[in-house]
Amino acid sequence: MVDQDQQCGVNVVFELVGSKWKPTILWCLDTGVHRFAELRRAVGGISEKVLADQLRELERDGLVVRTAGEGFPLRVDYRLSAQGAELNELLDPLAAWGHRIGRTVQAREA
Repeated sequence: MVDQDQQCGVNVVFELVGSKWKPTILWCLDTGVHRFAELRRAVGGISEKVLADQLRELERDGLVVRTAGEGFPLRVDYRLSAQGAELNELLDPLAAWGHRIGRTVQAREA
């Protein structure tokens, strides 16, 4: 039997990116390949542990590709997978709506 949450595609997406940091990480990776330290600076306010955990989950879910080079120090790059890039494109209208509704909410609170 199929889980009710899995029947709604929106719930599947929110399960993949429904954390505080994952959408920001995906957005940063949309500009190209980044190393861990670059991502940490770009995301801002995220601890190394949380970033590592989030990247591991995004990789596990097929949204991010991790490539480890040879040598010392070890060079590790992160980039969006094809699915991650597709998801990022789909999140753009959602982000635009969020900006628009955010201004509306701020105007009501003022």
